[in-house]
Amino acid sequence: MSRKLNQSNQTRREFIKSGTIAAASALAGFSIVRSAYGQNTDPIRLGLVGCGGRGTGAAEDCLSAAPNVHLVALADLFQENIDKSRKTLTDPNRKEGPLKGVEVKDDRCFVGFDAYKKLLATDIDLVILATPPGFRPIHFEAAVNAGKHVFTEKPVAVDPVGIRKFMAAGKLAEQKGLCVVAGTQRRHDPGYQELIKRVQDGQIGEVIAARCFWNMGGLWKREHQPGWSDMEWQIRNWLYFCWLSGDHIVEQHVHNIDVINWTLGAHPVKALGVGGRQVRTEPVYGNIFDHFAIDFEYANGIHLLSMCRQWEGADSLVAEFIAGSAGTGQTDGGRYILKGSKPWRYAGEKVNPYVQEHADLLASIRKGTPVNESQNVATSTMTAIMGRQACYTGKEISWDELMASDMDLSPAKYEFGPLPVRPVPKPGQPA
Repeated sequence: MSRKLNQSNQTRREFIKSGTIAAASALAGFSIVRSAYGQNTDPIRLGLVGCGGRGTGAAEDCLSAAPNVHLVALADLFQENIDKSRKTLTDPNRKEGPLKGVEVKDDRCFVGFDAYKKLLATDIDLVILATPPGFRPIHFEAAVNAGKHVFTEKPVAVDPVGIRKFMAAGKLAEQKGLCVVAGTQRRHDPGYQELIKRVQDGQIGEVIAARCFWNMGGLWKREHQPGWSDMEWQIRNWLYFCWLSGDHIVEQHVHNIDVINWTLGAHPVKALGVGGRQVRTEPVYGNIFDHFAIDFEYANGIHLLSMCRQWEGADSLVAEFIAGSAGTGQTDGGRYILKGSKPWRYAGEKVNPYVQEHADLLASIRKGTPVNESQNVATSTMTAIMGRQACYTGKEISWDELMASDMDLSPAKYEFGPLPVRPVPKPGQPA
């Protein structure tokens, strides 16, 4: 599936700087959390779609980010998730103290596959989308059509059809003046912002290559329980089914890939990789891989080595590294460092980026200066999908071919019942 790339006399430095304006616009107006309190404090009514751990955490972060935010509606496929979320958010014994703004009444709790539609029909101003990623394009499109500001968790799709749907809805949100912030919280971290600005300004010279990693142990899993249909089990165990999570390269490693795309102001044009299912082979792990390693190539010849795995007992590394002609940059373990002819280490104030992303969103809503991160997060999600498909197929995959693909992993119907598990991909063999 490869295509010959158009060659250019543009230097790597010029290639990176061509994306600096777009990157700078994404940073404009972002600052530490306390700055949000200086804006007007008009009430903002918040709804949450997806009441699992991440959704509940995002709601807590949003309520903590600025005053006069009111959580008034919840939606989930399962009533037990709503009950657990309400209990967590109203716990008077929270370490940080009681959380203000949780005002969800029973008649504003919606359950089922159409729960998001009922929530969007209420008078909320802002919605958090935190269901498994396979549902994200549908929910995002509906939220934009309903005229709601959106915080969307990453990733934002699991296949090219979903990416195109999400991107189109993101452009419509821009036309409507709606704010869209994504859960790529590194873009709201001042350490990352300062390091990337310095790299784009040439402090390590001409960027020549990059590496990024998310190597860690395992995560939770849920065995199939009596009484659960295939659909219910897969959704409850969603990490391990590609139609729901996109695989862990898309669901998790997208963070690191996004940092490199942000730094370069561009996405790769092709990918070649290896991956497989070496350790997690039991049926509870669905049909995803447990390791990936990809060589991404950008338009002007810059290569990115991308690696991610989820193996218990193996060494962990979650980091990004950028190699330049006059030095290197790295971000790992909360450190932001440049080495070389102009060494630098970030020593500024640290913020909680999970709260900061909501503070920036709320401030943009209240100032009437919409921020829209839809295209950035969609592009990085698509980059991860391209890497996944290169590994699944054992073939070189080009951006243009995949973007035009009719690949759609969604089920024929969203209802509880039978849903066969797709086989684990075998590189080099037909799907």
